[in-house]
Amino acid sequence: MANKKKIINDPVFGFITLPSEFLYDLLQHPLVHRLTRIKQLGLTSYVYPGTQHTRFQHSLGALHLMTEAIKTLQNKGNNISEDEANAVYAAILLHDLGHGPFSHTLEDFFFTQHSHEDVGIALIEQLNQEFDGKLTITLQIIRNTYPKRFLHELVSGQLDMDRLDYLRRDSFFSGVTEGNIGSARIIKMLNIKDDKLVVEAKGIYSIENFLMSRRLMYWQVYLHKTAYAAEIMLHKTLQRARFVRQKQPLFASESLDYFLKQSSDVLSKESLDHFIALDDSDIWVALKAWCKHPDKVLSLLSNGIVNRQIFKVEVSHTPFSEEYTQRVQSQLQTSLQLNEEDTQFLVSCKRVTNNLYKKDDTDIDILFSDGTTQSISKASDMFNIDVLSKQIYKYYYCHYRIDR
Repeated sequence: MANKKKIINDPVFGFITLPSEFLYDLLQHPLVHRLTRIKQLGLTSYVYPGTQHTRFQHSLGALHLMTEAIKTLQNKGNNISEDEANAVYAAILLHDLGHGPFSHTLEDFFFTQHSHEDVGIALIEQLNQEFDGKLTITLQIIRNTYPKRFLHELVSGQLDMDRLDYLRRDSFFSGVTEGNIGSARIIKMLNIKDDKLVVEAKGIYSIENFLMSRRLMYWQVYLHKTAYAAEIMLHKTLQRARFVRQKQPLFASESLDYFLKQSSDVLSKESLDHFIALDDSDIWVALKAWCKHPDKVLSLLSNGIVNRQIFKVEVSHTPFSEEYTQRVQSQLQTSLQLNEEDTQFLVSCKRVTNNLYKKDDTDIDILFSDGTTQSISKASDMFNIDVLSKQIYKYYYCHYRIDR
């Protein structure tokens, strides 16, 4: 009989202990192990070479933080049963199950009408049947229909264990120290007030650091212009491959070929079966083969991804003029001897936004010693809510480099 009392050595948090045998069984499931073959940050390693960590590692780290959070809340007298604890552990372990190859980069390529959260719920429903309904409460927590709403906040909220792990983990592997938040301190300061997750007043400075770190990590890592250009280029490559596939057969694994022939807007058993058969390796193998494809655009794009000859990217706080973008496209057409339709696969102009704190999101409330609560935006003497919630727009114009 297998020993299910496993201790896993994690580079970020040290030793992680699985809280139950059921969690071990989930961890061993092929759907979860598929996450070992999907990198957490897609092509960010083109900028930060250390970011080779996977969705599996992140899920394990988030599980560890969730066990610490539940212990903290229980020790403060909050009623969380063993079944509820196991359900929320499963929810955080499985929260990224719906990610496809290269994580967010290709999210809308496979399913046009469904986010990775939708796909994840569909896959957890399959697991629930396989495990005889043991994930019923887990699904309720994820859908935010379970009576104790704070459990959902721990999985998906302003201070969820997902964010607390990915900021620490991505900071660790990228070497960008600004993201190194005090997750242990934040968790120790958590409490429940009126079925809502709150932070004790002693932890207010840790929350301020968390919010600033999140903003810095987004602009410095997640939306770094070079990493963003590489991800745009990968998306364009897959779009071109789908374009070519409509006319002729194209080298690809069976499941990748399924999505090259068409995108799917329905989470059918067939589409999900093909989706879960995909990981980063399917894309890499195809890209290497497409480098020598006779279609000039597909070959250029594939070579660019494989050999890190990525799009040139220009960033502006104001929209790029149509005159300028047309001039660049005309130069590409002339230089590469392409028609206008083909050139569209070599350019991209998008508006990107990120703000530090969203007013519409579940607020972070601070709990004072007299039992009253106040929003972090009012309780903090460091932040101004109008500044925090202000939308910051940047315009990214990416195009194939003519000067090669």
